[in-house]
Amino acid sequence: MTLPPSLQSFAKTCLISAGVVFVWLLAAPTVRAHDIDVTGVARLFLDERAKTGQENTPTDITKPEYSYSLSIVDAKVPSLIQFEKVLPQRCTPNAPTPNSYRFSCNPRLSSEDSLLFPWALAGVVLVANWHDGSSHSSYFRGDGVFVEIPLADVRAPSAALGRLAQQYLELGIEHILLGLDHLLFVVGLMLLLGTAGGMARYLKTITAFTLAHSVTLAAASLGFVTIPSGPVEILIALSIILLAREALFARRAQFSLSYHYPWGVAFVFGLIHGLGFASALGNLGLNPDDIPVALLFFNIGVEVGQLVIILACLSLAPPLLAAANRVGVKRLLGSPDHAALVAINALTYLLGGIATYWLVQRLPSLWV
Repeated sequence: MTLPPSLQSFAKTCLISAGVVFVWLLAAPTVRAHDIDVTGVARLFLDERAKTGQENTPTDITKPEYSYSLSIVDAKVPSLIQFEKVLPQRCTPNAPTPNSYRFSCNPRLSSEDSLLFPWALAGVVLVANWHDGSSHSSYFRGDGVFVEIPLADVRAPSAALGRLAQQYLELGIEHILLGLDHLLFVVGLMLLLGTAGGMARYLKTITAFTLAHSVTLAAASLGFVTIPSGPVEILIALSIILLAREALFARRAQFSLSYHYPWGVAFVFGLIHGLGFASALGNLGLNPDDIPVALLFFNIGVEVGQLVIILACLSLAPPLLAAANRVGVKRLLGSPDHAALVAINALTYLLGGIATYWLVQRLPSLWV
């Protein structure tokens, strides 16, 4: 069986995609299907109050002394034994309560200050409730040793909004590039799409996937839909298996909905993957007013990550295939048509095999 000329160039993409998958599996064999470990993100609430008798003082931050309460929502977060090292030097720790750490600052905390937590966590979500009635929240990434919180990112409205957008844009990009199940799904869509229709067909299909997972991600994050993560992870693995099956047989059928309307397949499966995104992000822990911005830029980041995968495969394929021919791959696989068929089938079976392994691995979660 030979392939039409249009699929020969697509075979180059398959070879590169297979290489990407194999290299990633070798480089990060212990990476989970989702890159964000929810238990590694702590949620904090910082409440600012003026000292007794100073409630009616001017808003000049250089004069009145303010008291603060720092509450940690998650029970498994390490205790702050040397709490004074978390605070700016002018702040003094007070006696803690069972539910919070307390301290005072004179002058009050400002945009120039930072809080430095000695936690080897993935990150921290901080909700800051200030004395003037304003409230801002954002996510702060850890470096494996400390988590630093620049208060400028939750103090000034414009800075807080910019920080929130930047953080969740980055999280969205990382989630699709480092989340193996979603990365393999995008590669599976490339296999199904082929080269017919060009980049416009890719954009239409990937955008349908993004719109679908945006719906379920928003619904789950806002509390309208609650589904345990175990069944969702099983459905995600099953979606990749079904996509691999369609990529193998869709072109052979006289009429295939999945081949002629791939955006429909992407949309249906995107609804499932959106629940997976929500499971990975967990409870955002943000202010209700901040959640729409976070979800918007997270989804934009996912879309950017998906396009990066597609463009990287399409642009790197020709030079890498030429290098493969120079080392004798063409002689091993025979004619270009046969080589294209071998590459497409090999990658498709690889995707299905990995997803089947995940499916079997995740099935016990239904009974846990």
